[in-house]
Amino acid sequence: MSLASRFHDGQVAVVTGAARGIGLGIASRLARAGVFTYLFDRDEAALHEALGQLRGEGLGADGIALDLTQAEAVASAFAQVGQAHGALHFLVNNAGVVRDKRFLSMSEEDWDLVVDTNLRAQFLCCRAALPLMLDGAFGRIVNLSSRAWLGGFGQANYSAAKGGVVSLTRSLAIEFAAKGITVNAVAPGIVDTPLFRSFDDTVQTRLKDTVPVKRIGTADDIANAVEFFLDPASSYVTGQTLYVCGGRSLSSASV
Repeated sequence: MSLASRFHDGQVAVVTGAARGIGLGIASRLARAGVFTYLFDRDEAALHEALGQLRGEGLGADGIALDLTQAEAVASAFAQVGQAHGALHFLVNNAGVVRDKRFLSMSEEDWDLVVDTNLRAQFLCCRAALPLMLDGAFGRIVNLSSRAWLGGFGQANYSAAKGGVVSLTRSLAIEFAAKGITVNAVAPGIVDTPLFRSFDDTVQTRLKDTVPVKRIGTADDIANAVEFFLDPASSYVTGQTLYVCGGRSLSSASV
């Protein structure tokens, strides 16, 4: 059975960091399945372009440009969703940023930016989304972590934040399991995004060689995992972290 046939009219989703890359791939998947999808992103120009793409296909989508690390902005954005639709069924916390540096060269700004964007933003979005889900006694939250939460050279800030995402996911899953709400995490490995394509060919090849399946992941690979957790058939799955990394979490050294 296709994902679209499992959804029903009137369901609403929010995807953060959705103007490009993995987030746009997830938002597109949901919108094509008939879910009215809100794209949250701080890049207003990229957000406008992404919405034009989805609406050009006749899909139901809207967008809000905001800084997801700011509590008032996040609360206001989710209030807009609630006022427009009266409910929220799906939240995918995808927004993130990297600023890799060796630890002794890492500034407080480097730490705060990465932790705030990758972890604080997820806390704020979950806190704003859960009341809307509780009203309907149903909700699916998927938080994007990373294979890097296992540890990464020059990634103390990013690894710590993504480890926090795993712990946040597990804690929320326990707290809201009896309320009809599941909370799970997806931990991608190396994915073909604009950031990856910005690397020179030798770096891309070196990274690809660290992946046991010998290819780079795609936005569709990540969307497939998110789809699994959103599927009504997955209602008995909560508090889990699914690696989508081509086996890199098993044996590959961090690079």
